[in-house]
Amino acid sequence: MAKKSKTQRARASARRAKRKELQEQEVLAAEDSSSANTTEAPEKKGLFKKSEKPAETQPKASEKKPAKKQEKAKKPGFFSEVRAEMKRVTWPNRQDVIRWSGVVVGALVFFGVYVFILDNWIVTPLLLAISSLGA
Repeated sequence: MAKKSKTQRARASARRAKRKELQEQEVLAAEDSSSANTTEAPEKKGLFKKSEKPAETQPKASEKKPAKKQEKAKKPGFFSEVRAEMKRVTWPNRQDVIRWSGVVVGALVFFGVYVFILDNWIVTPLLLAISSLGA
């Protein structure tokens, strides 16, 4: 069996952590719903009907604005997000960098020679032959 790369291992680890988190949330939701079902019957509502809540429980528009200001203050800045993202990057090791640098240099040499041959030995003689026909 082939050895998994760092990226594959990191993705698998992230999937396991996410799956575990979802299972924990489901357990908590099941506990909350079981306790809510024993105390109060859920309201039945139609597909397009709004739920009827008392006016006291619905937040007013003026109450929503301070909450948004608090959320903006808590958001991290651009550079802290960049730093956090750079920590998650799977960096290549020295051997991979050398190998892929060799591939890039080889491709550049190959295409440079290809364009040189195409330009000097095929296209230029054809253009000279075509231009001499008219004279």
